[in-house]
Amino acid sequence: MLGLKRGTVALCLHEEAWEREAARTIETLWGILGDGAADIQHVGSTSVPAICAKPIVDIAVAARYFDQVLEKRPVLEAHGFHHRPGKNIENQELFACGSYYDGTGEEQTHFIHVVSADSPDWQDYLNFRDYLNAFPAEAKAYEALKISLAAANPEDAGREKYTAGKHDFIRETLQKAVEWVRRGKPETPAD
Repeated sequence: MLGLKRGTVALCLHEEAWEREAARTIETLWGILGDGAADIQHVGSTSVPAICAKPIVDIAVAARYFDQVLEKRPVLEAHGFHHRPGKNIENQELFACGSYYDGTGEEQTHFIHVVSADSPDWQDYLNFRDYLNAFPAEAKAYEALKISLAAANPEDAGREKYTAGKHDFIRETLQKAVEWVRRGKPETPAD
């Protein structure tokens, strides 16, 4: 399953199809952005096979320059990547895909997070994903939190309550992940 009605929170068991869709999306983005991107990676919970996730694929783009990416907006939109001005996290640009954005339905399928290639945000996306994949117990703790939040907030306009409920866990896990990376990604998590 790929896609979720906007304003709802539901989790699914991991699907290999998410990896294939992420790879297809990344290939399309490389074709559009070319050297405007330094790197493009599958991030978010759909990139952590050990846990349930909302069936929305998150992709992070490390932009060399935001202007180069925004200049490609008409081409991105022609390929179904709709710019979401005003919906952006500080120092990021957000693009989204799905029938909700093209006006034919209510589903969101992808979020494309464009960040500066040399920003802490880029490293945070990779570190969080890599840390959860390296430490299944941490991933399962995140999954348990997400299941609890989804059960408490199945209808959540903009998913604000669901997202806010994950904030502290993500912040604390990122601190551990940064220390883990600093120590050279040893086999055991930082104490």
